[in-house]
Amino acid sequence: MDIILKFFGFIQGLGANVMMPIIISIIGICMGAGVGKSIRAGLTVGVGFIGLNLVLGIFGSYVAPAAEAMIANWGLSTSIMDVGWPAAAAIAMGSAVGTFIIPICLLVNIVMLITNTTQTVNIDIWNYWHFAFTGSLVYMLTGNIVYGIIAAIVNMVIIMVMGDVTAPLLEKANGMEGISLPHGFTTAYTPIAFAINWIIDKIPGVNKWDINLDKVQEKFGVVGEPIVIGSVLGVIIGILAGQTPAGVLGLGVQLGAVLVLIPKMAALFMEGLLPISDAATEFIQKRFTARGKMYIGLDSAIGIGNPTTLAVSLILIPVALILAVILPGNEVLPLVDLSVIPYMFVLIIPIVNGNGFRAIVVGIVNLAAGLLIATNLAPAITSSAIASGFEVAANTTISSICDGANPLTWIMVQFNKFGVIGVVLAVVLALALALWNRNRILKQAAEMHE
Repeated sequence: MDIILKFFGFIQGLGANVMMPIIISIIGICMGAGVGKSIRAGLTVGVGFIGLNLVLGIFGSYVAPAAEAMIANWGLSTSIMDVGWPAAAAIAMGSAVGTFIIPICLLVNIVMLITNTTQTVNIDIWNYWHFAFTGSLVYMLTGNIVYGIIAAIVNMVIIMVMGDVTAPLLEKANGMEGISLPHGFTTAYTPIAFAINWIIDKIPGVNKWDINLDKVQEKFGVVGEPIVIGSVLGVIIGILAGQTPAGVLGLGVQLGAVLVLIPKMAALFMEGLLPISDAATEFIQKRFTARGKMYIGLDSAIGIGNPTTLAVSLILIPVALILAVILPGNEVLPLVDLSVIPYMFVLIIPIVNGNGFRAIVVGIVNLAAGLLIATNLAPAITSSAIASGFEVAANTTISSICDGANPLTWIMVQFNKFGVIGVVLAVVLALALALWNRNRILKQAAEMHE
């Protein structure tokens, strides 16, 4: 067991940029894609992932300072520090639950594939930290490592099911065939999106409202192009932040670049994944006949290239800051994690069928709920950070938007406040969803083979 844990610890320690190309290359070879093609695919995915991270770094380098300047200009403050997702990941993987999370999640995925309760082969091993984060908070709350591991497993099962359900919508919206996103942060917001989208459908008149980026571009020509929209939003944020004319213009160019470069990096990602996806589909169809369509589970970063996702995200960055100040009960100011806001919308946009109005409504609800959740979980996050060896200044309380604002993490924590009864309820919920998904998969398989 010690050797196994050290092996997975070594793999995880390589970081996503190195780990992802290796895993994809190995999977491609195992699926019969050929050694050369598999290695090229893995490296292409790695390049695309690095490119995405570099472009997203613009948010942290330019938007966060602008946000801090806005807060300073307005004389506003909050009491809980947003430490960002890198710190949250370090806390999760440094916990007792994090030590076991990779082999446990791989085993859960295998069991779900064998029992036909998922259609996804989740190779996004790096992002297993989201499940570990949930487990670490439950462990800190209960002092029971078993409860923490169960919470992480329940979290994963729910996310895997939602990844299967949203995969066809993602394929339609982004053209990502054979891909699902069982991402612990992105996918956790899909139930709220489905619920709000359903409510809007029932409101006469409002159900016809549509802000669609494609239509905007058709109507306004160059003014509606993503590069112009991003630049204008950047200029507005810069002005609100009180930056110099040079700073305002610089921020405009930077955010315009984001809207142009991210789709290009996402295209590289998909170029690398296509031969692996094709080989995996062929491999599975030959060996498993009683199954519906199969998916490769990946990081949701590949989905943020959708123009509507980026435009809505940029609009809601200042909205998030305003909500942080005016929302009763909130004590978290999102700064470091402003860069994760686009991840929140990767699956929301497909669910609302690209409707910008609905995406903004869903986004405001999710941001408001997320801020309150991040505030509520802050004491547990701070305690878990200290237990994991993360340095926390005296008299400082920390949280994050990713994953401290995660509604599924919050629900798991609430379940475990009721001890054994809560654990049983959480397990029953996960099993019920898994069985429902199994029935859906078998029905889909039957239709495919008619």
